[in-house]
Amino acid sequence: MFEAIKKIIGGITPGPPTEDQDDLSINLALTVLLFDAAYADGECTAQEKAHLIDTLETNFKVPREEIDALLADREKQREEHVELFRYTRFLNEHFSEAKKKILLESVWRIILIDGHLEAHEDHFAHRLSDLLNLSHKDLIDAKLRARDQLS
Repeated sequence: MFEAIKKIIGGITPGPPTEDQDDLSINLALTVLLFDAAYADGECTAQEKAHLIDTLETNFKVPREEIDALLADREKQREEHVELFRYTRFLNEHFSEAKKKILLESVWRIILIDGHLEAHEDHFAHRLSDLLNLSHKDLIDAKLRARDQLS
């Protein structure tokens, strides 16, 4: 009985998982956020997709087979407009601040790789930074580092 009360107070309800408690993985959350960054301006170019895949493989060590499956699944979900909060909340629980900064920098590289920044892309990065509990300085620093790396 005491354990059930602790779970309820702690925000974890006993019983089958709810939609918010379902089986998220770090790789899924990363893929969703980077994919949505690539689509922030309404399209994902071949260059953006290639950079997204390279980022997942190189920076986050996600196996290529898993990336392909996650991207195919995310493409289907895109029409359903799955809310980012679910994924950022998961990453806030599992990522250090340093890893979240690396993620934000990766998002900026994907956004900036085509050489121009659109208002939707900028808004996406700002929103993501807020959802990841990063400061405005972290947002600007990540953007500047991404620009330097792409130059």
